[in-house]
Amino acid sequence: MADIHRLLPGSGLYITGEHFMRVNHCLLGLKGASADTLTHVHSHEMALGQCRNLIGELGLKPVVSADTAGAARELAEAHEVGHGAIASKLAGEIYGLDVLRENIEDSQQNTTRFLIMSASPDDAVPEDGDVITSFIFRVRNVPAALYKALGGFATNNVNMTKLESYQPNGFLATQFYADIEGHPEDVPVRLALEELNFYCSQMDILGVYKAAPERADLRGD
Repeated sequence: MADIHRLLPGSGLYITGEHFMRVNHCLLGLKGASADTLTHVHSHEMALGQCRNLIGELGLKPVVSADTAGAARELAEAHEVGHGAIASKLAGEIYGLDVLRENIEDSQQNTTRFLIMSASPDDAVPEDGDVITSFIFRVRNVPAALYKALGGFATNNVNMTKLESYQPNGFLATQFYADIEGHPEDVPVRLALEELNFYCSQMDILGVYKAAPERADLRGD
């Protein structure tokens, strides 16, 4: 998420690992409610996006909340008839809500990736096997800078598994967060990062860590 990427460089924290968690969403309602009586549904914007099919099927108006558990709590406290929440089954139990529908996420592989952070670096070594390198960068303000900066990953056969842009200071400068497969000491990765650096005004490695075993399952290896 862009907010996290913006905060990471100045946080003093390092990425030391990752964890993938299967996420099951439930449609929650007040006691005695049914899915057909709802008009609005509250949840975190990501959860709302992950449950578009059901929201469209029921004709619900989505309402963004700070997080999924908070949406359940707010529903229980406000006690608004016709309103529901998308959250976990546990959140429903905690706040005394009925589970109206279970497993409502659009994708059967609905998974959230969590980063493990530490106040001190604990970089993996090349011998650790599958390794992920995460970094942020800002390209120089020249034509085709991003295209040229990323070209080294293609020519050196380095797989980039994630690339997100965000703007920490308005529209003045765009920064990017990226994950790649490989260790900075691997020759292809080293060459790709050298080429990236040439076209960048800033490049900071946030962590070098073992790839979670779930990665292979998610990509069908």
